[in-house]
Amino acid sequence: MLNFRLRVFYSVATFCSFTKAAEEMFITQPAVTKNIKELESELNIRLFNRIANKITLTEAGRLLLHYTEHVLTLDKKFMFDLGVLKQKFAGDLKLGASTTIGQYVLPAILAQFNREHPDIELSLLNDNTQRIETALVEKVLDLGIIEGNSRNSQLKYIPFLKDEIVAVVHVSQPLFEKDEITLDELKETPLVLREIGSGSLEVITDKLKQKGVKLKDLNVVMHLGSTESIKTFLANSNSIGLISINAVSKEIANGEFKIIDITDFEIERNFYFIHLHGVPSGFTEMFIQYALNYYNQR
Repeated sequence: MLNFRLRVFYSVATFCSFTKAAEEMFITQPAVTKNIKELESELNIRLFNRIANKITLTEAGRLLLHYTEHVLTLDKKFMFDLGVLKQKFAGDLKLGASTTIGQYVLPAILAQFNREHPDIELSLLNDNTQRIETALVEKVLDLGIIEGNSRNSQLKYIPFLKDEIVAVVHVSQPLFEKDEITLDELKETPLVLREIGSGSLEVITDKLKQKGVKLKDLNVVMHLGSTESIKTFLANSNSIGLISINAVSKEIANGEFKIIDITDFEIERNFYFIHLHGVPSGFTEMFIQYALNYYNQR
């Protein structure tokens, strides 16, 4: 329902980038530029300052962004309420998920949701927890699903699923012979962990701190940006990886990986839905309830 030029403006204003707006809108960069110029011509005022390779909003641009955000909120509410009336929903929902959740937890939910509501356009940004939180604050996303213990005062956190981070080794490596190690032994064992800023590393660091152990006390040989890269690394290194049980359950079942228990040490955590404080949009609340019901039924 929202005017297309306003959608283009909102995307450019949110990303402060014509290139990123073009990617999000699935149009060319010249088309983005054309729509912005036409909107500025229609309003007879500049909306962006263009200095070198950077763009910023003018005072008029900030004013238009303020009202566009309100219009977008009303547009989403109208589309949802119309869907309730028609018993057929259409609209869009921009999701963001931290890496583990986006790769191992959400795909099955998204597939079933899409089958039942094919006219709701879903998009998913997959990144680490820190960046998902930032994207929500910047209003790039409607809903995030994250791991970790961080708390941003601008966001509301709703528990979703319980998860456990486990120590795993690959069948091809000598460490596969072990069944259990102590925390002191873990300090001396080569470890591969997720990157700084990931929810997994944040949880691991917090749990170790409770035992009086700092990250620098560990023999970390590598930080990697995805769980899949950790699994591949473990297949070629006599190391332990600390990763979500959700990410390695299939490989454990087929005997490719094995869990090594750490004496008197468990790393349990929650996955959370997160959104800006206030009443979430109808589509946001709809997806939260759908995902909760999906796992409750399982």
